[in-house]
Amino acid sequence: MWTVPNIITMFRVLLIPVFVVVYFLDWRWAKEAGAFIFWLAAITDWFDGYLARKLKQTTPFGAFLDPVADKLIVAAALLMITHSYGSLWITVPAIILLVREIYVSALREWMGQRGSSNKVKVSFVGKAKTMAQMLALIGLLSGLETFMGFPIYWVTLGYILLYIAAVLSLWSMLIYTNAAWQHMKSYPQDY
Repeated sequence: MWTVPNIITMFRVLLIPVFVVVYFLDWRWAKEAGAFIFWLAAITDWFDGYLARKLKQTTPFGAFLDPVADKLIVAAALLMITHSYGSLWITVPAIILLVREIYVSALREWMGQRGSSNKVKVSFVGKAKTMAQMLALIGLLSGLETFMGFPIYWVTLGYILLYIAAVLSLWSMLIYTNAAWQHMKSYPQDY
């Protein structure tokens, strides 16, 4: 259980309360610091997977905890931006992203119980959604439109990427549902 990748994943889980507290501090750079902590957590997601494969340290615990850690920090960030912006334009795509995460997690669990988890493996569209979502959240959490007087438009880019992530989210949800559809039709006794 105490492999390097698992320790990194647990570190990511422990960053969630730190991220939330820092983001809401009454301090001039709190939002930027919160966005940085979120970015750090997002980067560790890539590292733990890479190291697990490279060091041959994949474990059942890591396979369970890694996606849970991802969903927890993303859910926290989505709730935080809906609170911070208080806008329908942020809330609607945030709800789409949250609903999709819950739906796809449940679908994967259900398919796993039937021995068909390979049918709903992460797809390219799912990976593209994750990339757009993470970049959108970093931009929106930071609140930066300028940096040292130079326009960088992080928030504007964040809005655009949030909508791209929402569209990719719905698209990937349809892909996973289609892949599982045959299994859904063949198990009527479960209802």
